[in-house]
Amino acid sequence: MGLRERLPGARRTAAGDGSATADYGKTASFLAIGVGLTGVITYVYFFIASHVLSKPDYGEITVVWSAVFITVSTLYRPVDQLLSRHISERLERGESVREPILVATKIQLGLAAAFAVLTLALRGPIEDGLLSGNETLYWVFLLAVLFYAASYFARGYLAGHRRFGLFSAMILSESVFRTLFAVLVAVGLLSGQSAVAIGIVAAPSLSLLVVPAAFARRARREPAASSDLGAARAGGAVAGVPHSAGREASEHMGEGRRDRTRAPERQDDEFSLRHGTGFAAAVLLIMLGEQVFLNAGPLIVRGLEGAAAAGFIFNVLMIARAPLQLFQAVSTSILPHLTGLHTSEEPGSEEEFHRSVRMVLLAIAGFTAVVALAVLAAGPQLMQLAFSDKFSYDRAGLLLVTAGMGLYLSSVTINQACLAQGQVRRASARWVGCAAFFVAWCFLAPIADEFRRVEIGFAVAALLLLGLLVAIYRSPRERLEDVPEIGSTEELETQLAAADEGA
Repeated sequence: MGLRERLPGARRTAAGDGSATADYGKTASFLAIGVGLTGVITYVYFFIASHVLSKPDYGEITVVWSAVFITVSTLYRPVDQLLSRHISERLERGESVREPILVATKIQLGLAAAFAVLTLALRGPIEDGLLSGNETLYWVFLLAVLFYAASYFARGYLAGHRRFGLFSAMILSESVFRTLFAVLVAVGLLSGQSAVAIGIVAAPSLSLLVVPAAFARRARREPAASSDLGAARAGGAVAGVPHSAGREASEHMGEGRRDRTRAPERQDDEFSLRHGTGFAAAVLLIMLGEQVFLNAGPLIVRGLEGAAAAGFIFNVLMIARAPLQLFQAVSTSILPHLTGLHTSEEPGSEEEFHRSVRMVLLAIAGFTAVVALAVLAAGPQLMQLAFSDKFSYDRAGLLLVTAGMGLYLSSVTINQACLAQGQVRRASARWVGCAAFFVAWCFLAPIADEFRRVEIGFAVAALLLLGLLVAIYRSPRERLEDVPEIGSTEELETQLAAADEGA
């Protein structure tokens, strides 16, 4: 018996409130646009870096990039989600957000301090073993991860307050500031690998300037808004309108339009890390799996063949990474759409749910076929045009990654469907298993060519992941607490996980 039969009407508001769904759809679209622009600008950073740097220097940039984003996604996503979930819930219930902010602050400071101590203690192995003895890149790695602690904290805080415009501005400004340093090198105002690498540190640090500037601008607007609210309350009192209407107007002016339906009160209102950690931890594992798929390859090749080889395989995997950045426009918006259909009691909603999934999969298949034809026709030449002629590309390897791209994008689509069905914990286990398989394959597969080993491993691991997720999608075992409602904090967390540029 499904959830709708067990709990008739339990989620009718989510499916039936057309205006709330429309508002949330606009939010998802807004986030998708911001993420799409972020991906394009991030590609420009690597496009410029690959042209202005030598093969070893560019390879070291890709290594430090991969190391930074695997580290920050693993360390800081839990606090990001902790803030977004509990601030949003407490504001919705009219409660203080002080406790979750204090708890998150302590955790984030502790994580950042532990990372700093460990990285300083292991400076020799990191600097000499991973970064080719480059002292500048070591400090870029250390400082970038520390600044991202503040950046991810700000993301969770803004998401919890539903300040999505500012959230998008912050992640977009990260890409702009990072790419600016590569541009300055390209035009000759700066020079060398160090200047390009500093952009990785500048991105999270300078983007934080957007937050106080936006809040200061909002503070300047508040006196006028308060004056208008006072006049409205006075007018309401004269006309016999109760002050509660004024309070409702204040909520609309301060936070924007939102659904007033309250979730059932919890038995235990004391804030702790145990509240909702199951869902957040599962999303984190999916994020970690994504990082392994997209970033482990260059790090493994760096250890086996050196920095220049890492830069080469990073470029090859950009065939999968670049479309994934643009595909976020679909993945961030399809979740609320599928969630609404899955939880709807309208006739035919479940059929429409599966039809929507099939439509996206067919579009991915068509896109993959077009990319494969382009690779067959002029793949090596196009790669040299995109990343300079310092590397020679193998058409067979590009086709393997193209196939992996299609399988990976299909896996992301089925994953969103599984999340809408309340399958986040089962899905996260498959992501972790397939990520572990990919790493083991890259080290142990009996293929002498390290590049071919990664290319085949990526395609095979993506195929395995797709098969396992399809099995979950076809035979869901729903958990009530894991089915995200439209506009809920659970759905918000998965939206933001998809919108994270490190993914």
